[in-house]
Amino acid sequence: MFHHLSVDYRFENKIAVITLQRPQVRNALNAQLIQELTEVFTQLSVDEQLHGVILTGEGKAFCAGADINMMQEAISYTAAQNVEDALRLSDMLHAINTFPCPVIARVNGDTLGGGIGLIAVCDIVIAADNARMAFSEVKLGIAPAVISPYVLRKIGENMARVLFVTGERFSAARAHEIGLVHAVVPLEHLDDAVSRAVNELISGGPQAIRACKALALQVGQMNTENSRRYTAETIAHLRTSPEGQEGLRAFLEKRPPHFTVSSHGSKEK
Repeated sequence: MFHHLSVDYRFENKIAVITLQRPQVRNALNAQLIQELTEVFTQLSVDEQLHGVILTGEGKAFCAGADINMMQEAISYTAAQNVEDALRLSDMLHAINTFPCPVIARVNGDTLGGGIGLIAVCDIVIAADNARMAFSEVKLGIAPAVISPYVLRKIGENMARVLFVTGERFSAARAHEIGLVHAVVPLEHLDDAVSRAVNELISGGPQAIRACKALALQVGQMNTENSRRYTAETIAHLRTSPEGQEGLRAFLEKRPPHFTVSSHGSKEK
């Protein structure tokens, strides 16, 4: 049982919706929520029926970064304890970043600090136009250290050198311009935009979707010979798989494909 988030299944259990449920503190991250996010993404990772996950927040904010009580506790931590604490956040981000199928961030409102880390590890980020963002850590005398590897891959060094050091607030529109957000829509159209993305996902084969995400994550970091072998083996495996055979036959026969897979993932709520 999760205390700070909920899990809901939609679209014939092909999509899981994870909602941060700490609206009274704008869904700020505390130790328990960080642990629960790590656990839920680990549990869902074995559900082969999933085509994707939606991550969102309850209330008016997506995620306001670190909880003030957690920051207060960190003041009394030793250096070693602070390293352990930071590694738990890193574990959470890694679990989401490497989740086998796409994660859609439904950014329903303000997103600060570690909250930007959350959207940086998502594959598709759709934000309401009223959302405001900031790497606010510098205003507290710290830095966006743990989230920086993921953020830099999205916005690059040039923008990080500005936004990290100033901690300035910026709009969802600017987040879109710098590559942090993929689409910005009015709040009242947010669910429609997310549904359109979901409909695209559920029209694809679940194993093909996983292979596509793995390609995006891994190929750019491989040398030429490894990428040649990996990509050739990937397409060969998909072409000979039941899913690939069905997809190709459906295309040639000019009919919708019928992708089926047995789900054996956890569905704890």
